[in-house]
Amino acid sequence: MAAPLHFTRKVQILVNSTDKDFVYATIGKLMEWQGLCRRCANLIYTHQFVQEQIKDMVYLTEGIRLKVADHNKDTDGMLVSSRTNSTYKILTAKFKGELPSSIYNNLNNQLAATFMQEKALYYTGERSIKNFRRSIAMPFSAECIRQLNENHEARYFAFTLFGIPFKTYLGSGYDDKRDLLREVASGTLKMATSYLKVEQRKVFLLATFVREKELHLLREDIIAEASLSMEHPLTVKIGKHTYTIGSKEEFLYRRLAIQAARQRVQASVGMNRAGHGKKRKRKPLEHYHHLEKDYIAHKLHLYSRRLIDICLKNQAATLILTGQQEKEEIAKTETFILRNWSYAGLKNLIAFKAAKAGITLIVE
Repeated sequence: MAAPLHFTRKVQILVNSTDKDFVYATIGKLMEWQGLCRRCANLIYTHQFVQEQIKDMVYLTEGIRLKVADHNKDTDGMLVSSRTNSTYKILTAKFKGELPSSIYNNLNNQLAATFMQEKALYYTGERSIKNFRRSIAMPFSAECIRQLNENHEARYFAFTLFGIPFKTYLGSGYDDKRDLLREVASGTLKMATSYLKVEQRKVFLLATFVREKELHLLREDIIAEASLSMEHPLTVKIGKHTYTIGSKEEFLYRRLAIQAARQRVQASVGMNRAGHGKKRKRKPLEHYHHLEKDYIAHKLHLYSRRLIDICLKNQAATLILTGQQEKEEIAKTETFILRNWSYAGLKNLIAFKAAKAGITLIVE
């Protein structure tokens, strides 16, 4: 049976209270938790690194340089528990009561596993030990989200997390966040370990959902070959048939037009009427703040969805992105292509949608 698909959606959430003092204090508490989470992450990596390197510290006596292993499982081991549990004990001793245990427990499990995957690079000196930022996302178990329900009149979802009442702010976008949360509330969709993050005093929920892969009738002998180019964002060949998705005029020229319009507005900002400092002067510029980003995101989703639909229609079980690595190397030397063509973003969306549909993706 195929492994389930995990995917994440970023949802802005608000403290569900009309008491401004409570809202202010709650956001301050979340920011404090985020700072503690950063300290936890740095402690985990520091201790994991020391445990990995201690056997090579030749300046220690032979009696000290024992095997870094659980003493209960190995008589030569110097640890009283497993390596993952050793850092968990440190976090519990330092942060219990200050930070929810679900956060530092999930953080410890994730970072300990990540360190073991990367330790060879640290040992050879190819990578330096990580230093985590203040903007670190705080992981927590899905069970911590309680009483999730939809307010149909106000069009938001309310829930409690660590005893704090929250509500979602989904805006007027036509994405799938509302439908996904509705499925979770009804019990037809499950959530996995998710994340909480504070950015510029705004709170975001990085909700991770778990869905079984879609079942489609695909044929192993049918292979789709797709290529990314300047003339067409995507060109697909399946057998004798060739499909083109999007065009240079539609994608690139529209993007350049948005950039040019933003530059014209930006050049005239200094001549705008003042009031309330720079906020009033820069007000016309705010319209373009996310305009290009939103346009590109919409187009890339549209192109990748169209590509997967073509593969499913033709029952292609394998999708090959031909010459992609060569194109990415060329894009690194061509600033214009790297800035405007979004190869990486389109490739990531294709990979996600292909995995969801059960199509094998090969990047050449």
